[in-house]
Amino acid sequence: MPTTLVTGASRGIGRGIAERFARDGYDVAVNYYSSEDAATAVVDTIRDETDSDAVALQADVSDPDAVTGLVDATVDRFGGIDHVVNNAGINQHKYTPELSAEEFSQLLEVNATSAFSVTKTAREHLLESTVSEGPSVINLSSRLAYAGAAYEPHYATSKAGIIALTKSHASEFAPDIRVNAIAPGYIETDMTDQTNTAEDKRERREQIPLEKLGQPSEIGQAAAFLRDATFVTGETVHVNGGQRMQ
Repeated sequence: MPTTLVTGASRGIGRGIAERFARDGYDVAVNYYSSEDAATAVVDTIRDETDSDAVALQADVSDPDAVTGLVDATVDRFGGIDHVVNNAGINQHKYTPELSAEEFSQLLEVNATSAFSVTKTAREHLLESTVSEGPSVINLSSRLAYAGAAYEPHYATSKAGIIALTKSHASEFAPDIRVNAIAPGYIETDMTDQTNTAEDKRERREQIPLEKLGQPSEIGQAAAFLRDATFVTGETVHVNGGQRMQ
């Protein structure tokens, strides 16, 4: 079976992508940082509900040495890597006056530098892939990469960096590896539940033309499209219910 490595896959968007790939016949390396129980639950769901296999692999993807271990463990378990989804990320609501340079740097390391490290480390294995659609990398950005965010400038900056990294790697790795990005709008996850009240969600819903909040499974749909879109590279798919139209 072909194999996908999904970082930050224990919950939310990462879980939605991991489960979609498994349903489509891909074995999945479910990376997590601290949520071992949640990652194990994803693995159990994949094994119980699909014909695919999965494994939970702990790694701090902001640490290059840990990334090497993560990629090696994936290859040892499944024999190779055909697709990489760089989803790992953290969020923090702080305005600039209360935001330290250390916090700014840490968030960029987790959200953006990790995507570079994982892709760089996995590249040699992607080049060996023989899947019919060809190997690919999918990076998770955000609507805020384009809109900015007064209450989290470091997060918006990290996601804008993902767009530039995607285009750079798409140019560098062509024609052998396709590299694309997804920029989600508001998606209902554990992370957004922690920072948004019911009233916040109602107001956000009113701002979206499709009059609904996004679900992790809908990001999984976009990831599956990019995985199989053999004439698409260097692009960003916006999944936001029409909140931001190109």
